Amino acid sequence: MQIGVIAIQGNIREHEDAILRALRIEKREAEVVRIKHKGIVPACDALIIPGGESTTIGLLLEREGIASEIRTAAQSGIPIMGTCAGMVLLAKNGDDQVRKTGQPLLGLMDATVNRNAFGRQKESFEHLIDFKGLDLPFNAVFIRAPCITSYGKDVEILSQYTGRIVSARQKNLLTLAFHPELTKDIRIHQYFLKMLR
Repeated sequence: MQIGVIAIQGNIREHEDAILRALRIEKREAEVVRIKHKGIVPACDALIIPGGESTTIGLLLEREGIASEIRTAAQSGIPIMGTCAGMVLLAKNGDDQVRKTGQPLLGLMDATVNRNAFGRQKESFEHLIDFKGLDLPFNAVFIRAPCITSYGKDVEILSQYTGRIVSARQKNLLTLAFHPELTKDIRIHQYFLKMLR
């Protein structure tokens, strides 16, 4: 089994560490690979899209030919987790800011996102949130975080904060406005592993 982490920008090493710890706890084996160029995604059984600057990541995914490979992987049922910028990129639609910048989106989850729903980087914060499927609240780290503002009937809401949707799932797609890789709690990475066939 091979799990790919898009390695263009963001908390790449932190996601690698978290998924490796989750694999050990779940007693599963997999190779974790970094994806910077096309040709690697088709060999992966799962993908993680870390946070970062969503416009830059989107443009580089398109330029490197990775975006089309991610779309094909998603359509074939490969589990994909997108955190923060990853939530923005996986969405079908964005807010006015996304439209004005012409930011490329992967257009996979039937949802619309507000790219900077919780303010700028200096307004970053942590908060305990309930996450559907976890017994106890999760300490979510929000850094210039997005949120989902509307969604289709196949989208399952997993958590909200102050009435805003901060995590959701649509079949094989998992999106999070926050950064689970920045905590020692790997339950969300374990949840993601359970999405693998």
